Amino acid sequence: MITDIEGRSAAEIAESLRALIERGALRPGDPLPPVRALAEHLGVNRNTAVSAYRQLMNAGVVVTLGRGGTRVAGTAPVAQEGFAADTALRDLGTGNPDARYIPDPSAVLASIARRPVLYGEPVIDPGLDASARAWMSADLPAGTPFRLTVTSGAADAVERLLAQALTRDDAVALEDPCFLTSIHTVRIAGYRPVPVPVDEAGMTVDGLRAALEQGVRAVICTPRAQNPTGASLTEQRAAELRAVLAEHPYVLVIEDDHYSLLSQQPHHTLVGPEHRRWALVRSVSKFLGPDMCLAVTASDPETADRLAMRLTPGTTWVSHLLQRLVHALATDPEVAAGIRAAGEHYAARNAAFASQLAAAGLTADPGDGLNVWVPLGAPARAVSEQLMRRGWLVRPGDEFALGDHGASEHLRLTVHELDDAEQHRLAVDLAASVRAVRERSAMIER
Repeated sequence: MITDIEGRSAAEIAESLRALIERGALRPGDPLPPVRALAEHLGVNRNTAVSAYRQLMNAGVVVTLGRGGTRVAGTAPVAQEGFAADTALRDLGTGNPDARYIPDPSAVLASIARRPVLYGEPVIDPGLDASARAWMSADLPAGTPFRLTVTSGAADAVERLLAQALTRDDAVALEDPCFLTSIHTVRIAGYRPVPVPVDEAGMTVDGLRAALEQGVRAVICTPRAQNPTGASLTEQRAAELRAVLAEHPYVLVIEDDHYSLLSQQPHHTLVGPEHRRWALVRSVSKFLGPDMCLAVTASDPETADRLAMRLTPGTTWVSHLLQRLVHALATDPEVAAGIRAAGEHYAARNAAFASQLAAAGLTADPGDGLNVWVPLGAPARAVSEQLMRRGWLVRPGDEFALGDHGASEHLRLTVHELDDAEQHRLAVDLAASVRAVRERSAMIER
């Protein structure tokens, strides 16, 4: 294969290798020649070969594996939220809100169909602009200047926020374990994820400090109902994190407050009064429904300008019909009461399941959010196989992990749609599955 590689400059060598990969002569996982061997074959300086490989690595074409050498990159599968296809099992891994608590939009649809919106008009509908400003400013330090941006959901906002600030291979601090979409966004874009451990009070101070020492250029944090753990930042933890970030005012801090109006916890921000690059992102999917692909972002004016530039090449604005629908629903008193009831429902059902687990000999903090993060003291993959035999499809914690080995002994369960009898059966089945896995492990060790 080395004889097929050509070029005298780094760009020529990189292009030759890219052509071999595109033609299928090199496939995902295939090793590339060692740098020294390639340089000797082509009669070029070793640094030229290093530069060629670096160009391909920055483009995501190859990956460097230390002593494993450099190999052609493949597409690693990333777990996704949603229903499992074609299964007769009771699916507890969806992460979905309860459809019974999603408001019916039909009553307000007729009222939002006004005159058509044409090119050149304001990108944020006036009604949504006014209500969103009040919603966001209530949780920002008094007097903080900010601008609003509307995007097609939180993932769209986070992706564009990172793109306006970072280049490929830049480091991004992510909670560990982490929200699946954040993992997917960072990996696909070619950024380098740096894990920050999460405990019961949220992102840890030592973890954030270590990530900043590694040169991260952005931090993504979930201030409430962290997915998958359910942790929310305490007032003290948020203050400690702000103190750490005070030494890094130009690191982009993205707060993904996905649970917002449903949360049973107050919002405590990481963003201090002197921080220069920040964004607070709130989507409506958890309380108005996943099909409502809209998020509002409040950010510092410079970040807002850059974010707006990231929107100009494609869809410049989110549909004004969708914006008006979101505004009409979110400001309706009956819908607002329903959202509060939904938040209380999720909290109550998660707490009820935690009590059922305790009665079965397992412990879990119900936390905040749509899911319960259950520690097992046994490998989650093996436990999940046992639960499948009992009719349950569950989500093992290692799908959410960046480097946290403890996550592999957790399950993330969406249990709020189960009634008391179903929750009891699940808790009993889960305890039996854990015992079976532990007993098998003990037998193997003997």
